[in-house]
Amino acid sequence: MAQHEIPTSRSADPWAAFGRLVAGVAIYGGVGWAGDRWLGTWFLLPVGIVFGAALGLWTTFAALRQQ
Repeated sequence: MAQHEIPTSRSADPWAAFGRLVAGVAIYGGVGWAGDRWLGTWFLLPVGIVFGAALGLWTTFAALRQQ
């Protein structure tokens, strides 16, 4: 039976990276959607999704760089 290594740091966990990406897209996509509804625009949702994905990637790389 193969032994599985337990990550010593939460930042090395692939599910933590996935969570950061999904949370960034969900939170900033939601902010963009709310801004579109409030201001009557159409472009804040895609901007929020892209910004959230970029921020999720940045926080993932920053967490991995600290190891």
